[in-house]
Amino acid sequence: MSNAIQNEDYLFKKVYDYVLHRIERKEWKEHKKLPSVRQLASEMNIHRLTVLKAYQLLKQHDKVYVKDKVGYFVQSNVTKNLEYLDNPIVSAYVQKNHLSEIHQSPVSFHFSQALIDPNLLPNQYFSDYVKKVFDLYPKVLATYSTVQGDLELREALTQYFINQYKTHLNTDDLLITSGSQQAIHLIAQTFIKSGDTVLFERPSYSAAIDIFRAQGAQIVTVDIHPDGYDLERVELYLKQYKPRLFYLNPTFHNPTGYTVSVSQRKKLVELSEQYRCLLIEDDAYHDIYFDHAPPPPIYTYDAAGTVIYIRSFCKYISPGLRIATVICQSSLMKSLITIKSLTDNGSPLLNQKIFLHYFSSLRLQQHLEKIRIALEIRKEIMEEELKVTDWKWTSPKGGLNLWVQLPDKIPTELLLTKSIEQSISFVPGQVCDPLKQLSSWIRLSFSYVNEKQLSEGVKRFVALAQSLTN
Repeated sequence: MSNAIQNEDYLFKKVYDYVLHRIERKEWKEHKKLPSVRQLASEMNIHRLTVLKAYQLLKQHDKVYVKDKVGYFVQSNVTKNLEYLDNPIVSAYVQKNHLSEIHQSPVSFHFSQALIDPNLLPNQYFSDYVKKVFDLYPKVLATYSTVQGDLELREALTQYFINQYKTHLNTDDLLITSGSQQAIHLIAQTFIKSGDTVLFERPSYSAAIDIFRAQGAQIVTVDIHPDGYDLERVELYLKQYKPRLFYLNPTFHNPTGYTVSVSQRKKLVELSEQYRCLLIEDDAYHDIYFDHAPPPPIYTYDAAGTVIYIRSFCKYISPGLRIATVICQSSLMKSLITIKSLTDNGSPLLNQKIFLHYFSSLRLQQHLEKIRIALEIRKEIMEEELKVTDWKWTSPKGGLNLWVQLPDKIPTELLLTKSIEQSISFVPGQVCDPLKQLSSWIRLSFSYVNEKQLSEGVKRFVALAQSLTN
């Protein structure tokens, strides 16, 4: 890349960040007119086209709006159709598209939490493994892990992936991260600069949407259906937009629960190689299946090194350990390790050692078998309670969520407000939509509350939703 192009990218990002910073700090209030393109270019001593490019991207990201022949103005945070949403939790999801405010709500029936009921996790056994770790590694708290991750853990995981998928792999191909969300963040920081185009499934994992948006990416969406993607449309977008990467969650997809077929997985690898587009495969629920194991990950069909695979284990072992691994080719790995070193200089060694010894035990397999049965029962309870409605969903074969379409007559935003008041939480579809639409869809997680609470909570939720149509 030439110095001129690098300088142009730097100046463009500088303008974008300058304007966004003043909007977020409320220095420039809602509906305030921004400096004209000519004025800001003069003030910052840069070309007008650079300012115009930054303003246009801010408009695409809904930070500003334009009035013809007048100029650019700061976008309002209040959606005109949602005046009645005075609940700060609800307004937060509309304005920021973040889940954190909903998760923090002190409710009794957590249908927004895509986490497993802590009572289903092997808590009573972890104390034994912690003691074992301190016996084996008495200096474990006196040293750091390597940036790439504990070698002993990477060796165990490498052997696991080789045994599972018969792939060629070595320890240098793995990076240990503090959960899958950190992995996504590292990938965005490493491979995306402001203005780059990325492909996203629609709907998608809300945190990933936020992470790539914060990096300045322009998101182009591809709908995911029960049978996968429209691959002709995917190829069209690869030709048209030349995206830097395609973030996808093809196994027990969050939030829909859909799983992409083997034939589509193979074709996606072919397309990614042909059009030089990285595939970021996020695989958080691979082991949480009900009837039979899902297809092998997309990365197992990759011979050209175009797939970056993220595998998380923490949801069904111990969320507090925050262990995930990234698998990719060496040229990509070097860049990720550099960014990881600047982020935290390596994930906590104690967590990695605790995870290692539990992951390598027979008890883990016994735990997984039990947890699959327990989660399938909870899914069936939720579906049974929803049968009294005319709502629509596709029953997932794994994962933690139901993706449910409500009738148009039920106002989803008002339903969230009333649900929080009744101590019930759920995730509105807009949170999972890069386009902030899908207003008739909601995500209900069946994994976090016990069976009795699940039945009672869904009954209450259905009654509340139906009362809003009267």
